[in-house]
Amino acid sequence: MISPSREPAQGSEEVLDEARRWWQTDIIDIHPGEIALRGYPIQELIGGVGFVDTIWLMLRGELPSPAEAALLETALVASVDHGPQAPSIAIARMATTCGAPVNGAMASAINVLDDIHGGPGQQCMELYLEIDAEIDAETEAAGGVDQAVRAVLRRHRDAGMTYVPGFGHRFHPLDPRTPRLLSLVDAAAADGVVAGRFAAIGRAVEDAISDGRPRRIPMNVDGVTAVIYCELGFTPELGRGVFILSRSVGILAHAVEQMTQGGRIKGPVPPSIGYTYTGPARRSVPVNGDARRRTS
Repeated sequence: MISPSREPAQGSEEVLDEARRWWQTDIIDIHPGEIALRGYPIQELIGGVGFVDTIWLMLRGELPSPAEAALLETALVASVDHGPQAPSIAIARMATTCGAPVNGAMASAINVLDDIHGGPGQQCMELYLEIDAEIDAETEAAGGVDQAVRAVLRRHRDAGMTYVPGFGHRFHPLDPRTPRLLSLVDAAAADGVVAGRFAAIGRAVEDAISDGRPRRIPMNVDGVTAVIYCELGFTPELGRGVFILSRSVGILAHAVEQMTQGGRIKGPVPPSIGYTYTGPARRSVPVNGDARRRTS
């Protein structure tokens, strides 16, 4: 039985027009024999612009300058992989040994790139943008970046924040990617490609959270790529998205390598290592009527 329409009956042309309007996009226009991305014919883009340019075009609507594309590419390169111990990479490899094809292994891995593993870059961008807004609204003429950083960090700590996303690293005393990326941001700022505003904010956050500590809490790759994405005008959501796009390259490489190596149903550690059991000691199942079977 067909459910009755909630609208008055329409003619065939009106129905077709409504169907055509159901999905609307500024991104792509296709017709038989024609494909255009943001208005650019695909055959002109192929061989005419690079993949990073095309990422920018798809996400931002226009082609980047060569210098903008080069800076974006540095952030993408920096985030491709962080070893088989990284949860997303390990999941891709384990999924492969369970028989998942490459798309299943990649999807399984990408699905865990959430707020904790994969989200700090976006969270750091949000922090930088909040600090930037604080400068614009409150402190441009009376204290600048440092005052804004202190105010925003105090607000977040009062709200229960226990660590600052984008700073510190469980593995690297100093993330080797950070100095190189910051130097490239500084060079781009000197050339007028970006303003350098968020590089200053990131450095000021590092100074503030390290103040009074015996060792600095250095900016990590999430913090420095957040600088780059903010400098280039990306939103925090796009920042996370392009990180996932970058990390998917490493996920693919590890999944295919594991397929080549073989292996069957590999868990996170070799069976010989085992795990730690923390439950009750071995005990007998109670017989009928035993008081231990009764629930309180």
